[in-house]
Amino acid sequence: MSRTLLLAEELIARPSVTPEDGGCQQLIGERLAPLGFTLETIASGPADFRVTNLWAIRRSADPAARTLVFAGHTDVVPTGPLEQWTSPPFTPTHRDGRMYGRGACDMKTSLAAFVVAIEEFLAAHPDPRLSVALLLTSDEEGPAVDGTVVVCRELAARGEKLHYCIVGEPTSVERCGDMIKNGRRGTMSGRLTVNGVQGHIAYPHLARNPVHQLAPALAELVAINNAGGWDKGNAYFQPTSWQISNFHAGTGASNVIPGSAVVDFNFRFSTESTPESLQRRVHGVLDAHGVDYDLKWTVGGLPFLTQPGALVSAVRTAIQAETGIATELSTSGGTSDARFIAQVCEQVVEFGPVNASIHKIDEHIAVAEIDTLKNVYARTLAALNALDAAA
Repeated sequence: MSRTLLLAEELIARPSVTPEDGGCQQLIGERLAPLGFTLETIASGPADFRVTNLWAIRRSADPAARTLVFAGHTDVVPTGPLEQWTSPPFTPTHRDGRMYGRGACDMKTSLAAFVVAIEEFLAAHPDPRLSVALLLTSDEEGPAVDGTVVVCRELAARGEKLHYCIVGEPTSVERCGDMIKNGRRGTMSGRLTVNGVQGHIAYPHLARNPVHQLAPALAELVAINNAGGWDKGNAYFQPTSWQISNFHAGTGASNVIPGSAVVDFNFRFSTESTPESLQRRVHGVLDAHGVDYDLKWTVGGLPFLTQPGALVSAVRTAIQAETGIATELSTSGGTSDARFIAQVCEQVVEFGPVNASIHKIDEHIAVAEIDTLKNVYARTLAALNALDAAA
């Protein structure tokens, strides 16, 4: 069995449903410390939702060296009904060339591949030009307010310079290496409360129906969205999208005009828009229709984009050399902790295993692709180290 597979099994066997780490970061730290890494645990959050974060770095002797960060999370989503699993979710099990277990894809195998790739790289380059770091959290699958974002704020406050980052999210679609993410859309949610006056439905002149108030404005917002009118996207991003997730009004009685209506919606937006520009447009529509409302905004993450350059080239070349695949660049899908890292790091990409079974019952990974993943990380390390050494 490969060293990467053995470490992945050890990590999967440690239950770590968010925000629990299950000792995963300690295990990884024990592998890194003998290699010269400085380990720092940064805990955050209330006592009943304590998050464990690990910042580990091995600095080059050259003070001008650039830093490559491997980033990921040790927490996993809940298992769901245990009786529906073919084998226990925290007992790594092999069937038909696959390894099953919660976190097999998302993302304990990536973490194991990080560690073994670093071990092999340092064995071959004991005095590298490149500084190497790991940033791990147990709060990626949860609210994500006490995890990577906290570490990034701390690193920024210290003036720590990060140059390259690979986030081990499962980005592949059919085969390991067929897709990497060089950006992600931003996410912003709104909770709109339309104020009306509750009353008897037989006496509408004594009430004010908030649903009727909202309907024309809502129709205009839907029309903007359906026409692709928020923005046109660009070469890397699809157009910004706006969607309603919840709509609540009424008491449940058929003869009562509701006193208020509450609408939850979300933008997934490209780099062609900003939170401020989208907020202005929504407020403009509501105001133009004379809606009596309150609107609270929550920005979950800004969009980021890493243009093709040193990091993208190194990862794509490593994938091509290891698998023969000409990988696709994409900004599709949801958000990840890369949105926080991109605020403090020059170049960020996400690359990891096939994502077809993530968060599902019987989550699994093809065993044959585990060392493929490790080898791509190792090749990328070597390429960036050679690039910096030649600079």
